[in-house]
Amino acid sequence: MDINTIIKSEFSKYLRLKYEIDFHDFEIQQTRKDFEGDITVVIFPLIKLLKKNPVKLGNELGTFILNNSQQVTGFNVIQGFLNLTISSFYYLEFLKNCLNDDNYGFVKLSSNSPIYLVEYSSPNTNKPLHLGHIRNILLGFSISKILEASGKRIHKTQIINDRGIHICKSIVAWLKFGNNETPSEKK
Repeated sequence: MDINTIIKSEFSKYLRLKYEIDFHDFEIQQTRKDFEGDITVVIFPLIKLLKKNPVKLGNELGTFILNNSQQVTGFNVIQGFLNLTISSFYYLEFLKNCLNDDNYGFVKLSSNSPIYLVEYSSPNTNKPLHLGHIRNILLGFSISKILEASGKRIHKTQIINDRGIHICKSIVAWLKFGNNETPSEKK
């Protein structure tokens, strides 16, 4: 469970028990770099609802979450903003859950997703391979894996041939200067 959901749930329970109100619309954002803390809970909507001093309400909520949640190790209140410091315990648990989930970060493959063609490598068979080919192979394979993880259907391919720029130049020359003649028509 992500930290925002945990914080919202704990505060909702507290408000239900202490004030008998059902409030779930907490705005949680990243704490600005100027202030101490990891996340900030905006408590202005509660100030209007409970008609309490913002600093007192912030301290009340901060003390509650500090004493009742192992995910928070500290807090500070600046006007209507409650800045919370998230514990290393939360991050370690989150990381452990990610590592134990073989599908973490993967979006389920959608059967109606279009097929994406990822063509990479495609070396010229008449020339030796070099480091640039390895780079293209790794980039192409990585892009296809990223697309697969985001739920896309992927078809990977490489075209191995000797049709490089020299063939393209020959085709353009024939189109411009060949007068539609073929080798068998020449006398």
